[in-house]
Amino acid sequence: MAELSRAQLLVYGAVGVALLLIGARAIRAEEDAGSFAQARSGGGGAVQIESGGGDLVVDVTGAVRRPGVYRLPGGSRVLDAVQRAGGAAGDAALEGINRAAMLTDGQQVVVPERGAGNVASGEGGGTGASASAPIGLGTATVAELEAIDGIGPVTAQKIIEFRDSHGGLGSVEQLDEVSGIGPATMESLRSRLQP
Repeated sequence: MAELSRAQLLVYGAVGVALLLIGARAIRAEEDAGSFAQARSGGGGAVQIESGGGDLVVDVTGAVRRPGVYRLPGGSRVLDAVQRAGGAAGDAALEGINRAAMLTDGQQVVVPERGAGNVASGEGGGTGASASAPIGLGTATVAELEAIDGIGPVTAQKIIEFRDSHGGLGSVEQLDEVSGIGPATMESLRSRLQP
């Protein structure tokens, strides 16, 4: 076997170190990509999501092409989450959400569907839905909210602002965070609103 010169050993050593660094980077990139848009199922049916850095994890559901849990960079908007979920489906009522709202970690973005009796039909008029039919939480107007027992114009406006600032609402229970809504009002909301 021929002996290697010092220069050859240095070249082979440098190539070996470079390959190790490239391999380590590839493995790390693969791990990051795998945890970026996936939730891994843990024991007992619970969903565990790895978080890191300034990323946000959001649940996008409703009238989108690929509903699911997604990781987005900090500072992302509702529109970014909808696009990440494959974009709006053909029956989406995008006017029912604030697409410019900033996302928060753990937020659920619900894109409402058209034709479910919950999309306002034009300006200055009602939806045409009966007074007993539930109102869509993602599209309720100030006038529709005021029609609910215990909701006045100020509280109705607070609800709309809360919904818009959170990029939509996934459940009526989230309205408990709005100031001015007590237990009796929550009962009225539960009976008159649908997610």
